[in-house]
Amino acid sequence: MRRRSILAAGFLLALGLGTMGCGTSDGEPDDYATNDGYTGTTQKTKTVSTASASGETDTDDAGAGGTAKDEIKVGVLYISDPAEGSGYSYTHDLGIIGMQDNLGLSDNQVERKIVDDGDADATRVAIEECISDGCNVIFTTSWGYMETTAEMAEEYPDVYFSHGTGYLSNGKNFNNYFGRIYQARYVSGIVAGMNTTTNKIGYVAAQDASNSEVTGGIDAFAIGAAEVNPDAEIYVVVTNSWYDPEKEEAASRKLLDMGCDVMSQHCDTAYPQTLAEEYGVYGIGYNSDMSKETPDATLCSVIWNWSAYYTSAVKSIIDGTWTGENYYGGMQEGLVAITGLASFAAEGTQEKVDEATAAILSGDCNVFDGAIETNTGDIIGTEGGTLDDATITGGINWYYKNVVIVE
Repeated sequence: MRRRSILAAGFLLALGLGTMGCGTSDGEPDDYATNDGYTGTTQKTKTVSTASASGETDTDDAGAGGTAKDEIKVGVLYISDPAEGSGYSYTHDLGIIGMQDNLGLSDNQVERKIVDDGDADATRVAIEECISDGCNVIFTTSWGYMETTAEMAEEYPDVYFSHGTGYLSNGKNFNNYFGRIYQARYVSGIVAGMNTTTNKIGYVAAQDASNSEVTGGIDAFAIGAAEVNPDAEIYVVVTNSWYDPEKEEAASRKLLDMGCDVMSQHCDTAYPQTLAEEYGVYGIGYNSDMSKETPDATLCSVIWNWSAYYTSAVKSIIDGTWTGENYYGGMQEGLVAITGLASFAAEGTQEKVDEATAAILSGDCNVFDGAIETNTGDIIGTEGGTLDDATITGGINWYYKNVVIVE
C-alpha cells in the first residue's frame, strides 16, 4: 500500500498570520488534502446562474475588536460542485471543512454556492445571497470572481472578503490569497523526470503563457524534470479554460497518443490521471491525492492544504487580528506539498525528492534561481540571483527550454 504522508513534515503554520491551529491534539498536522475520510459536504450546495437571478479557539467570545465565534458565518463560491471529482473546488472544500473542524464551527455557519466565475452577474447574486443569509466572511475561490469581489467589498465594508488566486485587494476588508504551488510542482517534475522512459512528459494546462500562475507551474515542473533528466521534454496542451471536462479529456488523449508516458496537469478534472491508467502509463495528480481514482498510475500528487489559510483567516477575524494583508504561503507554511510516492516509483526517486524538499524548506532552493534559458533561447534572471515574488506571480510569460507547446 502506498505511503500518503506529506513530505513537508512538521508544517509550521506561520507567515505573519498568527497560529493557524491546524494541528491535532498530539501536535501532528491535520492533512485534509489527502482526502482520508472525506464524504462530501453535509449541506446542500446551491448552484447560482444569471438565469436564476433576478486550532480551535478557547472561547466563543471575540477578541478585542473581533467577532464572536457563534456570530461567524462563512460564504464560499466554487466553480464546480465539490462533491464531484478530486479537483480544484473539491480541494478548497476540504480546506473549508478543515477550518470548521479546527475552529469548531457548525455546518449551518457555512454556506456554499456553485457559480461560473465568468458570469459577473451570477457572482454578484451569489455574494448578495450569502450576505442576506448572514454571511460576514466571504471566500471567492477562483480567478474570475476577482473584479466582482472587489466591487462587493466596497459596497459592504463590514463584511470580510478574501479572493483566491487573484491580485486585487484594498488592505481593509478585502485581501487575496494564494500559494507557492510552483515549489511542489518543481518537486513533482523531479518525479516525472525520474520515471519517464520515452522522455515525453505530458502536461494539460488550463491557460496559455499570458497567465503566470499556470506558466510558472509548468516552468517549475520543467526545471525539476531537467535537473534529473536533461533529455526529457514537457509537451503542453492548453485548454484555455479553468474547467472544461471535454477539452481536458481531449488534451489528455492527444498527449498520450503522442507517446507521453508520464502525465501531469494544471486542470480541474482527473482525466490526465484516469487516462494515464487506461493507457498503462504514469500520472502526477493535482489539487488533491488522485491515487484514490488511479492507484496503478499516480506516482504522486501536487496538493493544497487550504485549511492552513482558511483557519488562519477566520481565526484572525474571531480574534480581532485581521489586517487585510495578502497571503502567499508555501511548503514551509504547510499550504502546498506533494503526497508520498507510489511504491512503483523508480529506484532513487525518493532520495531526489527528499533532497529537493529539504533544499526548499531550508531556503537553499527558490526554484527560479540563476540564469534561466527559455524555449526561445532568451535568458531570464541572472547568475546568483532569483526571481522575486512579483515576477513569479505576474511576470512569467515564457516557457523553460524543455517545454514544447502542442497546437
